[in-house]
Amino acid sequence: MALDNEAPVNSLGFAKSPAETRVVVAMSGGVDSSVVAAYLAEQGYDVVGVTLQLYDHGAALAKKGACCAGIDIHDARRVAEERGFPHYVLDYENIFKDAVIDEFADSYLAGATPVPCIRCNERVKFKDLLETAKDLEADCMATGHYIQRKMGEHGPELHSAEDANRDQSYFLFSTTPEQLDFLRFPLGHLPSKDATREMAAQYGLSVADKPDSQDICFVPNGDYASVIEKLRPGAAEPGQIVHADGRVLGGHNGVIHYTIGQRRGLGIGGLSEPLYVVKLDVDQKQVIVGPKDMLATRRVPVREINWLGDEPITSRTEWHLSVKVRSTRPPRDAIIRPISDTEAEVELFSAEEGISPGQACVFYDPNGSRIFGGGWIWRGH
Repeated sequence: MALDNEAPVNSLGFAKSPAETRVVVAMSGGVDSSVVAAYLAEQGYDVVGVTLQLYDHGAALAKKGACCAGIDIHDARRVAEERGFPHYVLDYENIFKDAVIDEFADSYLAGATPVPCIRCNERVKFKDLLETAKDLEADCMATGHYIQRKMGEHGPELHSAEDANRDQSYFLFSTTPEQLDFLRFPLGHLPSKDATREMAAQYGLSVADKPDSQDICFVPNGDYASVIEKLRPGAAEPGQIVHADGRVLGGHNGVIHYTIGQRRGLGIGGLSEPLYVVKLDVDQKQVIVGPKDMLATRRVPVREINWLGDEPITSRTEWHLSVKVRSTRPPRDAIIRPISDTEAEVELFSAEEGISPGQACVFYDPNGSRIFGGGWIWRGH
């Protein structure tokens, strides 16, 4: 409670008027971040819109419907003009290539299934852009992500979005406590995406009916392989499709065309049992296939952990939490056994199929909405 001689706390948590509170809004050009900017501007905050140019829009990688393509920069600028706040476009192409695209290509070539959107949040938006926001003397940075920031006993906590269908916590697990202190997520409490579009219509935003982008921004139509071939010429080297029992079943045009758990499009018909990709051996150029039960695992080695608990992860030998091993799957009960501050073994209560190195394993409170961080799945020793 504010004392009589203190200014009341505003909606972003600062003890001063909105007009005295500068907010940098990360604007992708989509409806979500546009609504955040318009909402805060209407509340009287000192809003500064910033859009990142992340890759060469003239190249074949650019496409309609991808985040931060040329049309999106135009849309973000137009919203800023409509609502009367300044807008800047920052050229982050080199940073994005070094921090996100190159690792995506290398890890994909190593047989992993990377999630570049997490790395982008971690290494670009919540790192370099966040520092730029501080250089602009902002009090905080707001984004259009569907996730909640709530004040707890020990400081700000990360919580799932109110709308489970829109929740983006899987992609934001690597947000550090320091970043969380500076970030705000005004859409996290909304009941649905429809509510966001209704706000966009109320504000008269030109992007109110703009469709959501579905793909990774630099991967046209979800065609990973063609992007990898462009980034790493010669990557699609042919090899053998081998059964887990050692039988050679056929050939392939490159390991990069396959993912763990894939069943369709293997080109090895006429077999008595359905077969799935169970392993990718890049060194031997082999796609290893086997029955579905070979995909199931209960033990998941995790490293590069970002921990968001109130006490160190190593303060206990076991944490009973829920975990997500893919963005599209619900959290499952698990035991997390820390090896160090940044490494752990996760044991799932029930086996999961298709767990792939390169994906994230995100930790959730089994009895609430709080996120305790997470880490990256790898092959183990």
